[in-house]
Amino acid sequence: MRSVTYSMGVSLDGYITGPDGHFDWTEPDEEVFRFWIDDIREVGVHLLGRRLYETMLYWETAEEDPSLDDAGREWTALWKPLPKVVFSTTLSEVRGHARLASGGLAEEIERLRAEPGEGAIAIGGATLAAEAAELDLIDEYRTVVHPVLVGGGMPFFPRRERRVDLELAEARTVGSKAVHLRYRVVR
Repeated sequence: MRSVTYSMGVSLDGYITGPDGHFDWTEPDEEVFRFWIDDIREVGVHLLGRRLYETMLYWETAEEDPSLDDAGREWTALWKPLPKVVFSTTLSEVRGHARLASGGLAEEIERLRAEPGEGAIAIGGATLAAEAAELDLIDEYRTVVHPVLVGGGMPFFPRRERRVDLELAEARTVGSKAVHLRYRVVR
């Protein structure tokens, strides 16, 4: 069965955006960007909330950007054809290899797990991930921890009233500043 993963860059104090909504401190250097390129190779389908979908739209036409470097071209070549499911109550259409979700999150994940296919079902966006966590649908949490304390904002881990036991699956430095942590949910 395909696993459901939630991956994001995160501050040392646990936030994916600061109090101002910005996440410029996650701007990847070459080694961190290489990590994300390797990470996306393991994904078979990506579930996105509206805000992350709109942020990632740049990559649908990035190859037209003359300033795009080789790593950016490689990311684009992987991201653009990747199937995506967008959860939104305000969008009426999406572009590229994306489709709007036709059901609720649990229903979509159940459908995707039942379909033949390889690669993880990745969840992007804190709001969507919080819903998946509440429904106990996430199998792995993956973070790239950046050396910054932002003091508040949007937390990586949703505020929950129940305990979730995790097992460390991987820990390694990424470049000279960041640390990648991958935890599996213990069921």
